[in-house]
Amino acid sequence: MTTKRESIILIDAHDQPRQELDQGLRAAGYEVFSTPSCAEGVEVAQKTEPELIILDAGEAGSCWSDTVTQLKGAAATRYARVLVLSSLGPAERARALDLGADDVISRPWENQEFLARVRNQLRTRRATQAMLDQVRIAEEGQQIARTAFDALAVTEKMTKDAFSLDRRLRIGLAGVLGGALLMAGIFYFFTRRVEKESRRAYRIISQLEDTLTGQEKLLAKTNQTRQENQSKPSGIEDEMQQLRDQSDTLKTQIGSTSDAGNIAELRRQLDETTGRLNRIEGESKTAQGIIRSYARSVCLLHVSVAFRDKDTGSRVHYAGLNQKGEPIEDSEGKPVLSLEGRGPEVRLDFFGSAFLVSADGRMLTNRHVVEPWWKNDELAGVGEEGMEAILADIECYCPDASRALHTSVDKVSEDADLAAVRVTLDDSKRAPLALDSSSKGAVSGTPVVLMGYPTGLDAILARTDDDTVHKIVDSAGNNPTSIMTALATRKLIRPITTQGHLGDILPDKLVYDAQTTSGGSGGPLFNEEGKVIGVNYAILKGFGGSNFGIPIRFGEPLLKH
Repeated sequence: MTTKRESIILIDAHDQPRQELDQGLRAAGYEVFSTPSCAEGVEVAQKTEPELIILDAGEAGSCWSDTVTQLKGAAATRYARVLVLSSLGPAERARALDLGADDVISRPWENQEFLARVRNQLRTRRATQAMLDQVRIAEEGQQIARTAFDALAVTEKMTKDAFSLDRRLRIGLAGVLGGALLMAGIFYFFTRRVEKESRRAYRIISQLEDTLTGQEKLLAKTNQTRQENQSKPSGIEDEMQQLRDQSDTLKTQIGSTSDAGNIAELRRQLDETTGRLNRIEGESKTAQGIIRSYARSVCLLHVSVAFRDKDTGSRVHYAGLNQKGEPIEDSEGKPVLSLEGRGPEVRLDFFGSAFLVSADGRMLTNRHVVEPWWKNDELAGVGEEGMEAILADIECYCPDASRALHTSVDKVSEDADLAAVRVTLDDSKRAPLALDSSSKGAVSGTPVVLMGYPTGLDAILARTDDDTVHKIVDSAGNNPTSIMTALATRKLIRPITTQGHLGDILPDKLVYDAQTTSGGSGGPLFNEEGKVIGVNYAILKGFGGSNFGIPIRFGEPLLKH
């Protein structure tokens, strides 16, 4: 399914930063026109009416300030959002806001923050456009109402004049008047209903944006994830190789010197290096043992969320499909939604991790994985329009399983972000994970191993070769269920394992530095004994040194019969 991409104009006089921003925005699925010229950027903006204009403030005295004023004053770009990139001080940033810029971001910035700012401006622009559409509908309604009242006035005059006419004629005129009133009432209720449906649809469409991705964007996201993974250091293996090289260098230096004092210092450094290498090798062997024993029992959950009317229970569908089998779109390229639609049901897809804890098929995960609307401010906004998010489907994909396992929600914790699901196991050899809720199980400073599916579908595709990815996407399109089925058939679903150390132990959470990201929620946190001491549930965005897990003792009540 294809949707109209939001357009962005990027004006930056510096070639390399402009190219990097251009590539990042395109990878995020936006249509981008980039130029070093303010004049050319303004000209294109007035012709194409983009949703967002990103403007580099550059050095003092550049054209950016006049450009902001010009963009905000022109009718064609009045409602476009303007994001200024600043290398200048607070005075110039304040000046940009005074001139009408909607946001200013200062260099240097994190790419994640920059894209979040872009998404925020586009959300604001869509909300503004929605309000303008509602105002337009209201004005049209007022105009029709005035026309109806004028017609009623004329009808009233005709009625008065008709008293001298035949009784049949008077009855006929009364019928015309009643018909006019009936039509006015029908139009009023129809307009109110359409307006309400539009507000509901806008709320839901705003949540669908990340899900409604075409094949081109899905492939771009996969490539971006693969490049990011390749650019990261290789972690413990890389550190061990560095320590081995350092150890060899120290041994060579010891053999080539006759200075007793220098030899003593070199031997001290060699002992420290050897000790650190032995410790890391021991931790690596522990992680390898955990992977061999339990990787097949750490699975990926695919959760589908639907929407229904709170009063009638009717679910939201696409209004219909066009000849290509794609949802019908409005003038802005957005899918048309309706409670009476004949198209497929509207669903959002979420991914999370879960792990086996009993031989009868019970698994632990997070509550926010099986109930994605729980404490989710964005999904909560749908409720303001009389709608509610509901669980439409949940499936579990385990390593080496060629199909999804039947899954149901068993229990949900009211005290912590935890839930238990029950799956129909396909293999009796999948070993339940051992749990350790004792105070000795989690000790600050000790090694930990985290297992799960960070970034969900993107990471799995990123670890697959290009040829296979294209075959899967070409056959399955951008349908997550079809993609997951193709991956399971090829047995390409495997968890990612990271290592770190337990930093802090709090009454309601564990803090550690084993890296993960969204999608890793619900994954097990192992101690050096290979036992689960926590369930991963959150990351500290902007700081890769801290992730959070819920102590496993909070999950034990969910496992009682």
